[in-house]
Amino acid sequence: MTPEELLAARDRLVPDVAAGGLRVLFCGINPGLMSAATGHHFARPGNRFWPVLHLSGFTPRQLKPAEQDELLSYGLGITNVVARASARADEVSDEEFREGGRVLTEKVELLRPRWLAVVGITAYRTAFGERKATVGPQERTIGATRIWVLPNPSGLNAHWTARTMAEEFARLRAASLDEGEDLPAGR
Repeated sequence: MTPEELLAARDRLVPDVAAGGLRVLFCGINPGLMSAATGHHFARPGNRFWPVLHLSGFTPRQLKPAEQDELLSYGLGITNVVARASARADEVSDEEFREGGRVLTEKVELLRPRWLAVVGITAYRTAFGERKATVGPQERTIGATRIWVLPNPSGLNAHWTARTMAEEFARLRAASLDEGEDLPAGR
């Protein structure tokens, strides 16, 4: 992909991978330029979303960004707090995050996933006005949908290794299973 092609992707939208009644709807901050250029979520090389999703047991193998539609067969989906693509998340204003939180709330009310998993603590805090939120399950719900904040899988997030991130994702996976339900990896 050329630098020109990436720059041309600025402000593009990446369609959600979503359906009603999902087990977990993962929510990124906003699409990066590589995601917007390819139309695939978490497409930038170095982003740890796809490896961590597999390491945590959500998928039976590591999916490639181009295979994102397979997530639906596992009861999983992807959306974003802010729909428009940018080179960096810090190009998104607080007002865009707050508006994104309102739009996301409407989307969750419509789709009714069991869990909304926001990947990025700062985006969650800003979008929902929860300044003291920490990684993990939140008290806030959207209707019957519970919320879990996960670490940002960007390669720039040096506070979390792929292993420690996978442990947090695995905590969500365990919580997303119905009591007594024993699904194999990736289900």
